[in-house]
Amino acid sequence: MQPKLEKSKMEGPRIVPQAEWLEARKELLKKEKEFSRLRDELSRQRREMPWEKVEKAYVFDGPKGKETLADLFGGRSQLIVYHFMLGPGWKEGCPSCSFISDHIDGSVVHLAARDVRLVVVSRAPLAEIEAFKKRMGWRFDWVSSNATDFNYDYRYR
Repeated sequence: MQPKLEKSKMEGPRIVPQAEWLEARKELLKKEKEFSRLRDELSRQRREMPWEKVEKAYVFDGPKGKETLADLFGGRSQLIVYHFMLGPGWKEGCPSCSFISDHIDGSVVHLAARDVRLVVVSRAPLAEIEAFKKRMGWRFDWVSSNATDFNYDYRYR
């Protein structure tokens, strides 16, 4: 005779009258608005951060050969570097980085219209990057920092 298994009952959300829901929604909205103000203030502070003069000569491996940090700008006045967590020998990239990367290709044209170039950088060798990029169907610019201190110097390991 097999033991009787009890089904666990998962509790769903509370169901309340509209007036109670509306009161709870108004309280949450106050917190959401405060969060938006705090995020806007943090964004303002980030924009006001001083810039760093980079004097170290970083050279990356790219699909067209060796590229310096200055080359990564691609003639644009601004550069966004996305540090994708893909290390040497990894079979998969970081799941969160992969999710974000699924949305990069569509943004590249909009950034270029604002004189910005976005480049993805990983520590994996270029051949491993290219294989993973092809498998995922991505087209954005992605270089290897494998032979440099770039990720270590900027605390992206």
